[in-house]
Amino acid sequence: MSQKIDQDHRRFREIVRGKIKQDLKRYITQGEMIGKRGKDMVSIPLPQVEMPRFRYGQKQTGGVGQGDGEPGDDLGSGEPKKGQAGDRPGEHLVEVELTMEELAQILGEELELPRIEPRGKERLIAKKDRYTGIRRTGPESLRHFRRTFKQALRRQISMGSYDPKNPVIVPIRDDLRYRSFRTEAVPQSSAVVIYMMDVSGSMGDEQKEIVRIESFWLDTWLRSQYQGVETRFVIHDAVAKEVDRDTFFRTRESGGTMISSAYKLCAKLIDDHYPPSEWNIYPFHFSDGDNWSVDDTVACLALLREKILPRVNQFSYGQVESPYGSGQFIKDLHEQFGPDDNLVTSEIKGKDAIVDSIRDFLGRGR
Repeated sequence: MSQKIDQDHRRFREIVRGKIKQDLKRYITQGEMIGKRGKDMVSIPLPQVEMPRFRYGQKQTGGVGQGDGEPGDDLGSGEPKKGQAGDRPGEHLVEVELTMEELAQILGEELELPRIEPRGKERLIAKKDRYTGIRRTGPESLRHFRRTFKQALRRQISMGSYDPKNPVIVPIRDDLRYRSFRTEAVPQSSAVVIYMMDVSGSMGDEQKEIVRIESFWLDTWLRSQYQGVETRFVIHDAVAKEVDRDTFFRTRESGGTMISSAYKLCAKLIDDHYPPSEWNIYPFHFSDGDNWSVDDTVACLALLREKILPRVNQFSYGQVESPYGSGQFIKDLHEQFGPDDNLVTSEIKGKDAIVDSIRDFLGRGR
């Protein structure tokens, strides 16, 4: 019975995965899932996810196919009929919980994302207790109940003291079994994601929502590739500052835009906290492509070339379309950096472009 339940559960999970993959683009472009995210789980609303089965209607309801009827009888015009309020339940959405790891796996399969090869030296070491066997002595917190029970049962049967009509198993000291373990040093590949966003007046709520949705999926994939991921958030107009996640997505400023201020702060964060030999570094910058001056753009290109690109796995620039932005900055990046540089750009014209943008950023496996 237990095996049958496990088979049905696996089959159900496969149906759920198929439904999610089928509508993945719709889930990605909607922010509803982000609001349903817990620490390790996310709830996904799916319509009518059930195990396939036959459904039978009520008997003797009449009509062609049930009861009296002759070949050629008119089935009706198909027009809706007026009547009283119904007494049957309607179709309801079913919320299915997935782990973030499962969600990342579905994202990777559907977008055909390559696994990331960590760069740098794995100097961050974590100690992990690994259970390796069973022994006769140990603390009570490590007592292995099943092995102890089996040993006591085996002893009572061999001694002839086991009574099937009164199956009481009483372990003695010699029956006790305990888990044994050893502590191992496990190298950890850690990563930091530095999100930067232009919050000048031209970046409205719609543009920020696009960034919020895309960063959720970027985080989901990167966290599936590394044991530890930190996130830092930088906002800028003419001046850059570090903020928390909530402020990052809600702040709206006005005034000019100096992108170099964000890149200077990004380089400082790397200098102060994230040595490239120990960290995999992923800066993401989102803007509408409008910069204050040509001189500031020149400063940005110099910072990228000298301070940032040599030390990061990949620098990603997403240009969110805005009716107020010039869109010039991405053209300047294309002119200065070629496909061999670890810089990736993506033009995000709206929510429907988020899927392609995620593929642009993560499709190289860096």
